[in-house]
Amino acid sequence: MYDILPYTYKKAKDLGVVIEPSKRKYKKIKVVEPSGDTFHIGDTRYKDYPTFKKFDGTKTADFRRRLYLQRHKKDVGKTGFYAKLLLW
Repeated sequence: MYDILPYTYKKAKDLGVVIEPSKRKYKKIKVVEPSGDTFHIGDTRYKDYPTFKKFDGTKTADFRRRLYLQRHKKDVGKTGFYAKLLLW
């Protein structure tokens, strides 16, 4: 199971969404919008910005964030939107 770190909780609060650990296989976070729509984001088999920062340091985390944002700059849809803003 994925441990949601304070970084992600703060981002969720800023966005006005509620987050909780996802119960779907290989998903990290369940995002609930005020409208009631839900999205499951993040793959538990991969690290994200807060995880890199916690275990590998800020320099590595910033480098990995830059690479992630380059790879996913054309992502559309709510899952990509929330993954970028909550996990990266």
